[in-house]
Amino acid sequence: MSHRRILTSLAGLAAAALAVPSFAVASPAPAPAETSASTSTSRAAYTGSPQDAAATKAFYDAVMKSARAKMAQNAKAGKKVAAVTVTYAVDAPTFQGQINSSTSIWNSSVSNVQLVEGSNYDFYYTEGNDPRGSYASTDGHGRGYIFLDYAQSQQYDPTRITAHETGHVLGLPDHYSGPCSELMSGGGPGPSCTNAYPDANERSRVNELWANGLASAASAAFHTSK
Repeated sequence: MSHRRILTSLAGLAAAALAVPSFAVASPAPAPAETSASTSTSRAAYTGSPQDAAATKAFYDAVMKSARAKMAQNAKAGKKVAAVTVTYAVDAPTFQGQINSSTSIWNSSVSNVQLVEGSNYDFYYTEGNDPRGSYASTDGHGRGYIFLDYAQSQQYDPTRITAHETGHVLGLPDHYSGPCSELMSGGGPGPSCTNAYPDANERSRVNELWANGLASAASAAFHTSK
């Protein structure tokens, strides 16, 4: 893979050095032609998870830890917060529109966590060709990214792919045997499925997971006031 690794720290270390790169083009460029590294076989990999459950959970845990630490700092400073804010950066200009749509979908679907594009980010999106297709990844040391595959997005709905992978950041596992109405069923229902919205159970689960972040921030503020 030839990812552009723009992430240096999720925990706020050297925050001033973190900035989202700017791109010369105003609109996404067409996806490049399919290469030997990304074939029709790899596009079908969307029906099977390229990352195991432990890796997905590690990514969620790292993002939660980073976002919760920043939230606790805000609480200590007396800033009232109603939801955990997870900040992301974009190094995937081809998918900017889909990322914007995914962010809007998730922010309108859940209340305990909100996604915001900006600096001092908790994870980032990148793009390219990869035999594994699209995936969310972590190195286990507080660094993570969502990789969006060109060829896979030509077969499956790219907004669904983006929202699905973002679901991993928010703590949801793959469930490829589920129906199209279930976002985390991914490519299981086939390329004709274009639903990019989480169902009621998925929304409830994300709110439940991120309620812990709110509780932690409140606890930090309480102890600071003592």
